Amino acid sequence: MFSYLGVLISVVMGLALTHVLRGLSKLIQTRGSVRIYWVHVVWSINIVLYVLGLWWGMYGWNKLQVWTTELFLFLTLYAIVVFVMASLLFPAEFHDDMDFEDYFYRNRGWFFGLLTTALVFDIPETLLKESMHLRDVPKQYMYFLPSVLGMSLMAAWSSSRLVQGVLCVAWAFAILLYMNFSALEHMVGP
Repeated sequence: MFSYLGVLISVVMGLALTHVLRGLSKLIQTRGSVRIYWVHVVWSINIVLYVLGLWWGMYGWNKLQVWTTELFLFLTLYAIVVFVMASLLFPAEFHDDMDFEDYFYRNRGWFFGLLTTALVFDIPETLLKESMHLRDVPKQYMYFLPSVLGMSLMAAWSSSRLVQGVLCVAWAFAILLYMNFSALEHMVGP
């Protein structure tokens, strides 16, 4: 069953990555005619890292033998939330004088609301894997998740350019530390 679900999750996560990477590529291509905002670029990179880590961590479900409709729907909804969140970083098409600072702040509430939702989804997803003896929760998770959840909530409520700049860098630092110290290669087990 996991291979069947894994394909669906991979497609949805792949679409999220494709959208963000295509947006970053278009930013480079249109840099002379659009206004790039560094905070937006850092969040785009953060989300690429987040999606890659999440996709990697989903592999832990491959050991589950008996699947329920509820679990299937929960994991699918989680992937959909991540895709919609990632898709808010870039519009489908850029117009010539697009201002990404303005775009970022207009979509800030939805983006961080969905990021917060995805992080909340991660709690039962991670605890379920542990309770089903599929993967131990990395001890760093207890520090990482509350930290990034708090940052996401602050970013959702703050329109301060300074706060947004600090939070995007702090979030990048947190996810890189977590990926490094939780030993990503061990997250899926031996």
